[in-house]
Amino acid sequence: MSIPLRRTKILATLGPATDAPGVLDALLTAGVDVVRLNFSHGDPASQIARAQAVREAARRVGREVGILCDLPGPKIRIERFADGKVQLRTGDRFDLVARADAAPGTTSEIGVSYLGLPGDVAAGDVLLLDDGMMQLQVEAVEGERIVTRVLNDGELSDRKGLNKQGGGLSLGALTERDRELIKVAAQLDADFIAVSFCRTAADMDEARAIARAAGSDAALVSKIERSEAIENLGEIIDASDVVMVARGDLGVEIGDAELPGLQKKIIRESLARNRVVITATQMLQSMVESPIPTRAEVLDVANAVIDGTDAVMLSAESAAGRYPVKAVEALVRICLGAERQFDHDTDFEDAPRNLQRADQAIAMAAMFLSEHVGVRAIVAMTESGGTARFLSRFRSPAPVFGLSRHPGARRQMALMRAVVPMDFDSRGLATRDAVRSAIQQLFDSNRLEEGERLIFTSGDHMEHRGATNTLRLLQVGEGGKAEGLGEL
Repeated sequence: MSIPLRRTKILATLGPATDAPGVLDALLTAGVDVVRLNFSHGDPASQIARAQAVREAARRVGREVGILCDLPGPKIRIERFADGKVQLRTGDRFDLVARADAAPGTTSEIGVSYLGLPGDVAAGDVLLLDDGMMQLQVEAVEGERIVTRVLNDGELSDRKGLNKQGGGLSLGALTERDRELIKVAAQLDADFIAVSFCRTAADMDEARAIARAAGSDAALVSKIERSEAIENLGEIIDASDVVMVARGDLGVEIGDAELPGLQKKIIRESLARNRVVITATQMLQSMVESPIPTRAEVLDVANAVIDGTDAVMLSAESAAGRYPVKAVEALVRICLGAERQFDHDTDFEDAPRNLQRADQAIAMAAMFLSEHVGVRAIVAMTESGGTARFLSRFRSPAPVFGLSRHPGARRQMALMRAVVPMDFDSRGLATRDAVRSAIQQLFDSNRLEEGERLIFTSGDHMEHRGATNTLRLLQVGEGGKAEGLGEL
């Protein structure tokens, strides 16, 4: 099965549904570009085993597939009930007890995992449980006991998440467990590490420092899911390599009505600051149980694609759903459909400003030339993937082939919109010989045909990061030979 040349990338969360024989291979063949390991579940040994399985499956299907390790973060949860669940009624009193030795929960009270919660709430605050399905209003704080009144009927079961409407909880982003799990991510050679519930750039800086000390060169992903993160959005994006619009907890904190506008803002700001951006959570939620998505879900995914997101992500749909492969196939269809309708024109009005580096200037020049000359593809010979990332910020009909000898760089490029990562080793070759060899490789792999024009970016010192300083306009000659049309 051939994979369509799709610009928008697809992430899929692994879980019990993907552990069955053959499912992982089928997911990658269907079009998954990056897999997500949810570190909130499972032990380090099982995550390492899943990562090894991904690498082996990627080799079998011939794909460059990245691995994203998602840290649990300081998720606040209620504790367990004596009978597993309770039925709450509107108007009932229901206390939250912030004590390590709190008794098993009843219809009148339950323990909470965050013992500092009484200091973060006051009378009148609204607390949201189970992704907002259950709402409680704080009436009083009495020491370690928070007295609340139930605002809606509903069933509440063990270990459901808890948020404060409007934000304002004082937990830091990284727990001690997160710090240890970053080292696990380094051990399994993760390509991306996602920081949950980040509030400031300092959270991202700390995670990066721990990762680098552990020997990991993973790209750092900030998950925007707190109201405080919106207040500090610019600095968080600048401190990140990738930004995730984590719509679940963000929607609970800020309210559903504000979420669509904020999604657009986060995507727009991330692209303007030259960062990769992921849109996540409940994209095809109905496909946990259904083999086809709803029309509303189709429109939701397409809207994110039209807004310019680099990637869309499946969570429960692939990790625990009944139709993980069908969910990926549905995303592929929706992304391709949205791209055919809207993703045609390069938008230089939204291009990043104040270019500080030669490789960024070369990338912008390549896109401008592509728009006005018309080429089949843009080929970026890159060490780190930086030039390819900058090229991917523009909407252009031409795909970007990112050629690198570094497996980690290729797997990180797998998340960049419109970038097709490929293995190419330029060591020992003069620049012009490397260009000819690369074009021949693309021709031999049926990526280019005779007579097609392309733009080629490279550097005079090809083994150095950030050294891209040359742009060539080429044409594919007979048998795949590169014919020069011009050089800048």
